[in-house]
Amino acid sequence: QVQLVESGGGLVQAGGSLRLSCAASGITFSSSAAAWFRLAPGKVREFLAAINWSSGTTYYVDSVKGRFTISRDNAKNTVSLQMNGLKPEDTAVYHCALRKGPALLYYADYSREFNYDYWGQGTQVTVSS
Repeated sequence: QVQLVESGGGLVQAGGSLRLSCAASGITFSSSAAAWFRLAPGKVREFLAAINWSSGTTYYVDSVKGRFTISRDNAKNTVSLQMNGLKPEDTAVYHCALRKGPALLYYADYSREFNYDYWGQGTQVTVSS
């Protein structure tokens, strides 16, 4: 059974940094992509970043470009999100997601929730002003 467990969330002041990690277990297939989404109160879940598991190509929503960096460790089956320059509007529950299916080609595909097969429970990030 595939499980994704996020860690690294917490409370940070505006301008600070956090590094989120997502550990995957029970993997018996080659993942094609991983991504981070977030869900803030009263809002829909938002795509943040994705990475092609084999090539390492990354994709970001405009609001986090230059501030967030997604990376993966193939050997450890982990995906991380380094978040710098955090803002109060970054406050949300952050979820990692993993895709089992064929590789995606375009940003629009990477940003769609339904293209991911497995999801973690999320980790809370709170940014104070």
